[in-house]
Amino acid sequence: MQTNEEKYPGAKILTRDDAQQVHVAHNGAEMWCDKAIHYSQENFIEAYGNVVIKQGDTINMTSKYVEYSGITELAFAHGKVVLTDPNSTITTDTLYFDKLNEQAFYKTGGTVVKDSSGTITSKIGRYYMAQKKYQFVEDVVLVNDESTINSNYFDFYSDTGHAYLFGPSTITTETSKTYCEKGFYDTENNVGYALKNAKIDYDNRIIEGDSLYFDDTKKFASASNNIKVTDTINNSIIKGHYAEVFKEKDSVFITKRALAITVQENDSVYIHADKIMVTGKPENRIINAHYGAKMYKSDMSGKADSIYSNQKTGITKLINIGKFTTGDKFSVKRKPVLWNMENQMTGDTIHLISNNETEKIDSLLVFNNAFIISQDTISKTGYNQINGLSLVGLFNEENQLRQVDITKNAQSIFYARNDKQELIGIDKAKSGSISMLFSNGDIEEYTRLNQVDGNLYPESKYPEKEKFLKGFDWREEERPKSVEDLFKDDEPYNLPTIKGLDDYVPQDAFFNEAMMERIELAGKNTPENKAARNVPEINESTNNLLLFPNEFDNTKWHKHQLKVTTNIEKAPDNSLSAEGVEGTANSDGHLFQSINVSGQFKFSVWLKGKGLIRIRFQEHGGKYKVFENLDITLTDDWKKYQITGNYSNNKYPLRCLVSNIQTNDKFYIWGAELIKLSN
Repeated sequence: MQTNEEKYPGAKILTRDDAQQVHVAHNGAEMWCDKAIHYSQENFIEAYGNVVIKQGDTINMTSKYVEYSGITELAFAHGKVVLTDPNSTITTDTLYFDKLNEQAFYKTGGTVVKDSSGTITSKIGRYYMAQKKYQFVEDVVLVNDESTINSNYFDFYSDTGHAYLFGPSTITTETSKTYCEKGFYDTENNVGYALKNAKIDYDNRIIEGDSLYFDDTKKFASASNNIKVTDTINNSIIKGHYAEVFKEKDSVFITKRALAITVQENDSVYIHADKIMVTGKPENRIINAHYGAKMYKSDMSGKADSIYSNQKTGITKLINIGKFTTGDKFSVKRKPVLWNMENQMTGDTIHLISNNETEKIDSLLVFNNAFIISQDTISKTGYNQINGLSLVGLFNEENQLRQVDITKNAQSIFYARNDKQELIGIDKAKSGSISMLFSNGDIEEYTRLNQVDGNLYPESKYPEKEKFLKGFDWREEERPKSVEDLFKDDEPYNLPTIKGLDDYVPQDAFFNEAMMERIELAGKNTPENKAARNVPEINESTNNLLLFPNEFDNTKWHKHQLKVTTNIEKAPDNSLSAEGVEGTANSDGHLFQSINVSGQFKFSVWLKGKGLIRIRFQEHGGKYKVFENLDITLTDDWKKYQITGNYSNNKYPLRCLVSNIQTNDKFYIWGAELIKLSN
């Protein structure tokens, strides 16, 4: 049915009848609705009631109301808008559909549903149909059966389910929470990787590193470069440059300058090795350090081929080395070694037993070939020595070795001194066992049981070749005396370069200059440009860092020697929102906003009028250094001016300035925009 009404001059009004809806076709697209107002001269149509638009077999859109320009090929849809293609469905209240460029855009909140990938909501969304790519901005949330993703900048490909996250973002699953400021997630297969301040929280373990890979289906994660794994229950930390975490098996493997730290209130314990494995449930964590293992705490250090530490039982084992690794078959076999105060202890295997509640060492056990050595504190050339089958040591409250018992086939050499610390002689003996008491690392007293033989020799008569017991091996140069010393024998390690992800590419404005030219063309010969009436401000891009970009009278815009008159001129979007600016003095009038940012930026603004002015990037403070500058000769037509520059000053904000405004300068301004291009 077709009628003409004075309410819509020049238009034809089409309404449905009992048989069918109004049907309109244009350039491969078809539309059905209950009522249509067609402006043939402007090639523009308004559609009301149960509107359906189809484009081929791929695009289907329904809504309550649509405006469509055949010139711009831009549709404005409002009221329960649903746009569907084979890969996803968009639901929103207001949607812009650019048929020419195959793009859809919403800025007042929307929802996208993608099969098993889940449901995505955001304040702003852009769909590039040819690429099957979404760009979501602000309050982005993806929810599916396995995970929830929160981000502010989120690129999503609907055909693959691949998501790219930028800015502070989290991925939450039933068993983990991943944080990053740049990352990738495959929503179909639940795998991804995180970069830039990346962190994974596995209930009782927090994994941090430069690059984290995770597979949620296998409960597996790996990390590279500057890794830190924190056990929040057992208060321990593991560091290194490559790690693998198996949540189901409660295990962590770490290598490349691996370091395990048992954090204690008074004195933490550090273990370093080529490879470190931490296994077991939280209540029974076990540390296994393999190949060149070393340990350090302020009052004790040790070295062995492998170190085993059970955090529940408090036992630490230094395991015997099978073969010296120099390749010299005639070399002395290296045994595990432990240092406490001035004492060096070796044996085939060494056990330390600690009290977890007091964080103190209770006792020491050395199995087979026990040997204890301390340098004579006065002469510095002789060594007190005891060896035997095994050794039992007890520690005092200060974690100092207090009592040592050597059992079976004990031999000893002591440098005996009187109360004045004068050397009496060198005591050498054999006995069934020896019991000694130490004070501050020195032998205070000793008792031999079942002594076989023994003599006290004057130093001058003591045979030089008998000053050392068989198996004597003084290894003080190997003793770690700091955490840094644990790494002194390691080869230099250079961190590999992680390529990672490309930086975020911000959306260009949906209503960009090309779009505005199409809109302007659509209304060139008409008093009212219907194609522009629901077009938002050009500068309503998703990432403008400037506040009040069209309200230059706002106090956020700092003004000097000029006057602003509001809403007196039609802006490039045909709204009456452009503002007038006049210089009020002979000096440099200017207006600006300051932003605390760093990176590469683009500053743009629409201008027309009379005068010679400039726009610039400048530091707001210090010497007010100018980074970029553009001198402008204004014209009577709207033109968008822009500058691009880098700013990395952490001390002062960046200010975006319109300046050099003189008394006779009078112009209009609109659409100021500051866009971050990269980090």
